[in-house]
Amino acid sequence: MVIGFGFGSPLVSILMLLLTSGISYFVFRALRHSNTKDFSRQELLNYYLEQRRRAREFSAQFDLSDEEIERKIDEELRK
Repeated sequence: MVIGFGFGSPLVSILMLLLTSGISYFVFRALRHSNTKDFSRQELLNYYLEQRRRAREFSAQFDLSDEEIERKIDEELRK
């Protein structure tokens, strides 16, 4: 939503552009916030620790070094 070009002086156009961008931002934040869950610090810590545990399991299972894991991830992302 962009309003402000072609109406009066350049200052008025800039002010209208800033106003509409602010409105768009607050509408976006209001809609996005209602759809997302705020994770607690403990939940984030548990998720992080679980991911580290899984990474250690995979590295032990497949006997891969960090460099090999990074290379495999890069190859997957390029596909």
